Amino acid sequence: MGSRLSATVNGAGPTGALAALALAAAGWRVQLCDPLPRQRLLEIQRAYAFTHSSRSLLQRLGLWEALAPHLSGFSQLHLVDGALGSSVGFRSSDLGPLAGAVGWIGSHGPLMALLLERLEANPAIAVRLGGSESPLPPPGQGQGGGFDLVVAADGADSPSRREQGIGQWHHSYTQACLTVQVGLRGAAADQAWEILRPEGPFAVLPMGAGRHQLVWSAPAWRCRQLESLSDTAFLDALAGALPELLQPEVLFDRPRSFPVALQLAHRLHRGSTVLVGDSAHRCHPVGGQGLNLGWRDVQTLMDLAEKASAGRLAPHRLGAAYGRRRWPDVLLTLALTDLLVRLFSNRQPLLLPLRALALSGLRHSAGLRGLALGPMTLGPWPITFRGSLPGAGTPGRVPAFSTPGKPW
Repeated sequence: MGSRLSATVNGAGPTGALAALALAAAGWRVQLCDPLPRQRLLEIQRAYAFTHSSRSLLQRLGLWEALAPHLSGFSQLHLVDGALGSSVGFRSSDLGPLAGAVGWIGSHGPLMALLLERLEANPAIAVRLGGSESPLPPPGQGQGGGFDLVVAADGADSPSRREQGIGQWHHSYTQACLTVQVGLRGAAADQAWEILRPEGPFAVLPMGAGRHQLVWSAPAWRCRQLESLSDTAFLDALAGALPELLQPEVLFDRPRSFPVALQLAHRLHRGSTVLVGDSAHRCHPVGGQGLNLGWRDVQTLMDLAEKASAGRLAPHRLGAAYGRRRWPDVLLTLALTDLLVRLFSNRQPLLLPLRALALSGLRHSAGLRGLALGPMTLGPWPITFRGSLPGAGTPGRVPAFSTPGKPW
């Protein structure tokens, strides 16, 4: 095109920051805005599960090798039905011989520090945090002489979405979610757990250095009660909720609870505005899908931005193309996570035989394990990627892990 396209990204969290880097890599000039100052963005206390779809995007943007030393990979995932006392083990080999890992766990701080470093070093990106007055990039040739694209990445209560008059469907779960980092005895360094208890899913995620991130779903009143306990009382309650193999020893931070909801915007774009991440959708934290679903939004946005830069897609058609491409993945992921919660967060007698049959099939069939694990780590229609994960066989791309332990 004759002039360089430009975009403004509202929201400098991990998804907004990655969207800004992706657009710049696609040849656009970008403004990134957030009301929070740099230090506040860095101080957020969170941990994320990264799947292969996110790893692929990070590799594409040249971020993976710098981030990988700060991540803890797991090559085994132990899925437990708490009501049945039955379990199944997934391994990285279920995704194909080159997968190397089921997924990775990392903290917000190192991720955000890397993203901000790359943003500030990129001459195509103007970063405006906490009301800073950094110079803006030249406007594009969009409607009214403004930006060609507005990316709403400003969270579940997105002001950008509201300004566009885009409503949303909202369902509040009776469960809340409590997060805390603990030291566990009996937990393998390369093993994650997803314990499907009648009161809600319970994830145990390895963070390295003897730490594990817990994501404990339970009725909201129960989470508030747990949050108020002393350290000793909380560890006692935790010991009663975990399998006997896992013994809690120490708290590394205070438990924090937050409400859980399913949200979906009525549309993913309007005019030149597109919604990404939590601005567009939120799901139950079971399976760690939230961040990865948002980053697949960014991957699609980058594909279309490259086409627009090359003159193969009119900028004013980008939003509609983005919506068409993202709906199948978004709907499938929200449906799968909601189904998992509804199917396993109960002791319904009619469902127990169905659950037992499903777990038995998974235990005895590597093909079924791959079909179940694939959409959760690769996105929809993952079968085309099996055995040939991008970059997975490249030395230095995927960390090495210990050999698998005894069969489940």
